[in-house]
Amino acid sequence: MDRVGNSRRTFMAGAAAVGGTAALGTAATAAPAAAAGHTTADGTRAVQSVAVLGGGVAGLTAAHELAERGFRVTVYERRALGGKARSMDVPGSATGTRKPLPAEHGFRFIPGIYHNLPDTMRRIPFPGNPNGVWDNLVAPPEMSFTRTGREDLRIPLPWPGHKPADLTLDEIRRALTALLDTALGIPPLETAYFVNRGLVFLTSCAERRDATWEATPWWDFIGAGRMSYDYQRVLAIGLTRNIVATKAEEASTRTVATLLEAFAFNALGRGADGPLDRILNAPTNEAWIDPWVEHLTGLGVEFRVGWTVRDVTYGSGKVTAAVIEDQQGVRRTVTADHYISAMPVEHARRTWGAGLRAADPQLARCDRLETDWMTGIQFYLTESAPLIDGHLNCIDSPWSLTAIQQAGHWPDRDFPAHYGDGVAVDCVSVDISEWDRPGILYGKTAKQCTREQVAREVWAQLKAALNDTGRVVLKDSTLHSWFLDPGVDGIGTPHPTNDDELLIHPVGTLHNRPAAVTKIPNFFLAGDYVSVDIDLATMEGANASARAAVNGLLDRVGSTAARCTVKPLFRAPEVEALKRHDRTRYRLGLRNLFDLG
Repeated sequence: MDRVGNSRRTFMAGAAAVGGTAALGTAATAAPAAAAGHTTADGTRAVQSVAVLGGGVAGLTAAHELAERGFRVTVYERRALGGKARSMDVPGSATGTRKPLPAEHGFRFIPGIYHNLPDTMRRIPFPGNPNGVWDNLVAPPEMSFTRTGREDLRIPLPWPGHKPADLTLDEIRRALTALLDTALGIPPLETAYFVNRGLVFLTSCAERRDATWEATPWWDFIGAGRMSYDYQRVLAIGLTRNIVATKAEEASTRTVATLLEAFAFNALGRGADGPLDRILNAPTNEAWIDPWVEHLTGLGVEFRVGWTVRDVTYGSGKVTAAVIEDQQGVRRTVTADHYISAMPVEHARRTWGAGLRAADPQLARCDRLETDWMTGIQFYLTESAPLIDGHLNCIDSPWSLTAIQQAGHWPDRDFPAHYGDGVAVDCVSVDISEWDRPGILYGKTAKQCTREQVAREVWAQLKAALNDTGRVVLKDSTLHSWFLDPGVDGIGTPHPTNDDELLIHPVGTLHNRPAAVTKIPNFFLAGDYVSVDIDLATMEGANASARAAVNGLLDRVGSTAARCTVKPLFRAPEVEALKRHDRTRYRLGLRNLFDLG
C-alpha cells in the first residue's frame, strides 16, 4: 500500500536497493546436488554455469531450482532482489533502534489457486517454521466491495480454521443493508445472465477458449454495455480492474474468466493450496525475500545487485555473452554456458538484438505485449483506523483503488516499536490501478498530478468510499506520512514514466506470449509474460515460467536431474465431458450448448 500525508510531514519517495543476505536466524540450508556439468578431455568435471538476468521472483526461482541441481548460478539484478515483489524502506523514517517504515510497490496477494509459488516457499527455511516461509502466510477472514455513498458489501472468506471477524450490532446492520442493496441493485435477469455466461465459459473447450474467447473482451462477453450501473461496477469492473488488475473493456475473456473460474473453485475448497486470500505476516522482505536470498547464498548462488543488463549478444547460433553495466556504470561482458532472461518484458525485450530476434521469431512478438500502470502508495497513521480485516476494493473510485490495513496482519510485529519514529502505528497500503481517469479532487488523471497531488487525491477517494453513510473511518488528524512507489517519475509533467509497469491482457495477448524454451539452444525465458497455465501477470506465473525454463535447460543438456514440477490450474473433472461435447460443437461451427447469446 502507499501512503498520503500533509506537506509538513511528507516523505519524498526514493529508490531503495534491497539485497544481500537475511539476518533472521540460523536457518538450515540444503547442500547442493551433485554438480551439473560435463567431463573435459583431461577427465575433470566442469560445472556448467548459468547467468540469470534479473533477480525478481522469476530469477530467484530459476536460481533456486538450478542451484539445487548443482549448477553454478550468478544472478544479475539492476536494482533490488525480489523485483516488484519486494518491500523497501522509507528513507529517513527511522529513529532510535527502529527499522525504517516498510513500503512496497504493491501489497502481496497469494491466493489458494497458486501451487508452484507455495511449493517454493515451503523449501525456503525460516526459523521456527516447519514449512519454511510458507508458514508466514496468513488468511484474512473477510474482504469488501467498498461503495461510495452506499453501505459496503462485506464478504466473509470462510476456510477451515477461519475465525470470523467480530462484528458490532451496527456493523451487522450495515452488512445486511449492503447485501440487500446490492442484490436489489442488480436486476434478477441480469444476475441470471451473468451466471449463464459463467456456465458458458466453464463448459467451453480449450479451442473455443483460445480462439473465440481470447478474441472477445470481457465487457462484451458479459454484455456489460447494456446492463445496470451496479452490474457494471460490481461484476464487470469490480471483478477485473480491482481483483484481476486489468480493464474489463479491453481484457480477454479467456484471461479474466480463467482466473475467476479458478477463484470460484478455490472458494469451494476445490484444487486449492489454501484459503482464497493469503498475505504475509510481516513486510515482504522480512517474511520471504531476505530468507530466500540467504538460502540461495547457502546453496552457492552469487548475486550481483546494481548490475543492469544492456544487451544479450548472439553469434554462431547461440548466446555468446551478456553486456552488463556494473554499479560504477562500467560496461562488462559476462559469459556463461547458459542464460535465463528473467527480467520483466518491458526491460527484457530492450536487450534482444536483431540477430537474437531473427533466431527465434517469438522474441519479436513480445513487442506486441502491452503494459500499463499499477502502482502502490502507503499511508502511515497515528491511530489504527476501523477498516475491515482484509482487502477492500473501492469499486466506485475513479482510480480503482484497492487497499489493506497491514499492522493487524503482522501479529509478531509491534508496529510503533519496530518501525519508524514510534508515532506511526499502522500502514494502509493502497494499489492505484487506474492512472488515466480524472480524480475527484483536482479533476486530473494520476499521471497529470504531482506526487503530493496523487497522495492527496488517493486519500480523498479513500475517504469518499469509507467516510460515508454516517461514519468517519479515516481522519486527517491521524495521517502521519505517505510514500509513493519510487518507480514512478515525472508525473505532473508531459512525460511521466513508471519503472515497474504491469503486463496487461487485451484480446489477443495469449498468442504473443512466448514459451520458456527458445530456439536458441542456451537461451531461456522466465517472467510473468511467458506462456504458462496461469494466464495473468502474477508471481505464480513468474515462478511457473522459471520452472519451465529450468526444465528446458535440463532437457537441452541431457541432465538426469529430477525435473521441476509445474502444476496447472485446477480443472473440475465433472465438466470434462461437457467440454468434449463443446469441442465437437465448436468444430462444427456451433455455439456452446449453454450460450443463449
